[in-house]
Amino acid sequence: MERPRRLLLLSELRVRNAAYDVSLSRSLLTWKRRISSPVYHPFRPSVHHSVSVSEIISVREEEEEYSSRRRDDGSWRKIKERDGKDCRQTFTVLYVERCQQHRWRCAEVTFTCSDEALCQRWVSSIREQLASITTRPKHLLVYINPYGGKRQGKRIYEQKVVPLFAEAGISTDVIVTEYANHARDHLRTEAELKKYDGVVCVGGDGMFSEIIHGLILRTQIDGGVDPNCADESLLPCSLRIGIIPAGSTDCICFATVGTNDPVTSALHIIVGDSQPMDVCSVHHNNTFLRYSVSLLGYGFYGDVLTDSERKRWMGPARYDLSGLKMFLTHHYYEGTVSYLPARGIMGTPRDAARCLSG
Repeated sequence: MERPRRLLLLSELRVRNAAYDVSLSRSLLTWKRRISSPVYHPFRPSVHHSVSVSEIISVREEEEEYSSRRRDDGSWRKIKERDGKDCRQTFTVLYVERCQQHRWRCAEVTFTCSDEALCQRWVSSIREQLASITTRPKHLLVYINPYGGKRQGKRIYEQKVVPLFAEAGISTDVIVTEYANHARDHLRTEAELKKYDGVVCVGGDGMFSEIIHGLILRTQIDGGVDPNCADESLLPCSLRIGIIPAGSTDCICFATVGTNDPVTSALHIIVGDSQPMDVCSVHHNNTFLRYSVSLLGYGFYGDVLTDSERKRWMGPARYDLSGLKMFLTHHYYEGTVSYLPARGIMGTPRDAARCLSG
């Protein structure tokens, strides 16, 4: 039998002038509409909502929201109390709402309390539960590629991501990259990684590759590991990487969160969601070449990518043109693939077991 959850708070609050029984436990925030009629109606839909505490973005008092707004000219704007209610008795909870095709959206619900003290208790209790979630980031280092994909990276970040980070209380240091491998070089040599809870890249798969190479190489250098030695065990990175999709293909985003929607990715970052990924290294003649987390291409695929890099000005259409061009050249490729068969059950990125080359 499932053990009942211990409630931290249970009150009768109002949502849009309707009475609700609202409860808060360490794992769930629940509000259920009160039925005034004692007669049972089997066909009347029950209004019942539950939100995991781990998916609450923030809680704010309405007084904070309305009293801090200014006009564009810097003067204070007169605020009217809505519907004659005291703003100090209402609070709003912002939370994750799941939509179709793996998309997430930021939804909100406003509760009205009977007095200011009760409102303060609810706000404080919810904030205490959010503060206890240690996996949530507080300070992030953000790299923006202004030239990736359709060159919308900066606009996507400022219009869709910044407001969500502000609601969640996340501070950021933003660097707009100026040349190829700018992010990689900065992470390897200059970035003070101890200041941050994670690194966010705004761009496509190429930008993510820069972040991966910069972080992993920096971790190995700081740990005294030689990246050119294929037999050495790589040290895992302590920082997590967040991806705001703004590229041509966004393969990594599709593989991790199921969509290339910037808002969805931002919400995953805010709630501290994580998806471990295996990383493989490629060496040749005892020399490190590169890391890979998605795929390795040889022959036709490699030629398509190489040719498409010369046509970045075309945007995503460059892959179609380069693919057709390489197909018509009828190049012939030879190669030998060696591998080790899997033993027992299949592994996962969380098992910490190392995959060895064949």
